[in-house]
This record gives sequence, C-alpha cells and structure tokens, in this order.
Amino acid sequence: MATRPTPLLSLLCLFTLLFSLAHSELCNPTDKKVLLRIKAALNNPYLLASWNPANDCCDWYCVTCDSTTHCINSLTIFSGKISGQIPAEVGDLPYLETLEFHKLSNLTGPIQPAIAKLKHLSFLRLSWTNLSGPVPDFLSKLKNLTFFDLSFNDLSGYIPPSLSLLPNLNALHLDRNKLTGPIPESFGKFTKVPDLYLSHNQLSGKIPASFANMDFNVIDLSRNKLEGDASVVFGSNKTTQIVDLSRNLLQFDLSKVQFPKSLTSLDLNHNNITGSIPVEMTKLNLQFLNVSYNRLCGQIPVGGKLQSFDNSSYFHNRCLCGSPLPSCK
Repeated sequence: MATRPTPLLSLLCLFTLLFSLAHSELCNPTDKKVLLRIKAALNNPYLLASWNPANDCCDWYCVTCDSTTHCINSLTIFSGKISGQIPAEVGDLPYLETLEFHKLSNLTGPIQPAIAKLKHLSFLRLSWTNLSGPVPDFLSKLKNLTFFDLSFNDLSGYIPPSLSLLPNLNALHLDRNKLTGPIPESFGKFTKVPDLYLSHNQLSGKIPASFANMDFNVIDLSRNKLEGDASVVFGSNKTTQIVDLSRNLLQFDLSKVQFPKSLTSLDLNHNNITGSIPVEMTKLNLQFLNVSYNRLCGQIPVGGKLQSFDNSSYFHNRCLCGSPLPSCK
C-alpha cells in the first residue's frame, strides 16, 4: 500500500502552490530551488540547459510535476555528459516517485544516502553508470518500490539481506556488477515475489534452500560461481517461465527435477549437471533451451519442442545422444 503524504507536507505543498499561482507559475518554488541546486552540483551540464530559473520548472526537461499539486514527482536523467556524484539534494524532493540516472558513464561515487529520504519512491533506476561501493542497506527503507534497478555498475560487496523486506517489488536488478558472497537466504522470503536478476557477478555458495518457497516468474543467476543443487528453483506447482542458471558450478541430477508446465526458456549451459533429460520435458512449450557443456548422458527424448533446437543446445555433454545429436549406439 502506497504511503500517503503527511498533512503537514500536503499543507506546505498547497501553500507553495498558491504562492506560485500568484506569480503565474505552476512549478512548486521549493522544488524549483532544489532542482537548481542539483544542476549546480552536476556542474551545469548541457543536458539540463532547459533548467532556466526564468521558466516554469514543470516544463523543464528530465522532470515531471504532479498534475494536482505541481510538486516534482519524477527526475529522469539519462544519456548525457554528466560527471560527478549523485547530488545529495535529490533527497530534498519529498514527493519524488521516480528517480533515474541511466547510461551516464561518468557518474561515480557511492549510491547517495539521501535517497533513503524519498518515502514515496516507487521506481528507482541507477544503471549503466560507474557507481561503486556496496549496495546500501538503507534502500530497504523504500517500502513503496515496485521497480529496483542497480544493474551495469561497479558495485561490490555482499547483497544486503534486508532487500527482501521490500514488500511491493515487481523486479529486482542487481546484475552486471562485482557483487560477492552468497545469495541471501532471506531472498526466499519476499512478500511479493519479484523477477530476480543477479547475473554477471561473482556470487558464490549454494542457491538458498528457501527458493523452494518462491515462485519466480523470471530468475537469472547466470555467470556467477554458484554451486550445488539448483532443483529448488523448479517445481511442478510453480508458474516460472524463464530460468537462466548458465555458467556456474552447479551439480545436480537433471532427471530428478520437476519442471513447471509454464516454463518457456531454460538455460543451464556450462555447469556440472548430471543425469539425463527427462521425458517430461517433451510436454513443455519451450521457446529456448540450452543444456550444453554439462555431464548429461542418455538419449534425448523425442517429442514436444526438443528436436526443434539444433545441436548447439545439447553438445559437449558426457554421453548425450539422439536427434539433433548423432544417434545413440
């Protein structure tokens, strides 16, 4: 449930709105001052050239205003020549619902602690930058987040277990960083199960047993150093559609896995998976399959979509045979 603005903040916003209307400008004057401080902190980049004090800030590029209160509710800065760190002043936009710094290769430093003040934030994307340091624990205070994206950065350290306390997440992107350590066991206890993207990191250890309780629609743990049994990701009663566990150190018997009937994409390549391909997989409406570079044996079952994939989906296994690979002897 979204947090409602406090009466004091609503009264303040209404007062400043009435004041601004008297001066023929819709933009909240307090928010306008904050935006100009943000521009100055970023060294007045050309991308923010429209942020002219003489103009209504609701008409400025990269921001939007609430249609009723005219307070700033969105700040989206992307694909420009921005350098430096995320300004602390972003935390002084109390009604912000969307915050995005995206495709800014010269944006550096840690994730700004002032972001924790944005209690109404539902969309947070800080991606394709050079942000570094840890994924901060304080982000778990943003209880209204539905979309959380910190991908394609230079973040390091452990994943904070407290992120599982975010009750409204639809998607969590921590992929393509330098994160280490295990996947938190608490990630098997999300109130609402998000699409989970943790690929291209240096995560190690086992996939949490608590994942047996999670019905992820999409789960991508590829290109890490995860080991052990991954069968907890699957389950006949789940509605999972996309699973990518490729390029890890996983070891389990594929023939014992119970796959959800909803599965459309399965990538297990470059692991140490044993057993055989179960006949039940012929009942799946697979659009993508790759089990290459494992230790599978036996004949590939005939039927369903299994023969619609070429040999690259199956090759480099221990003794797997049958179409589209050479016939079994």
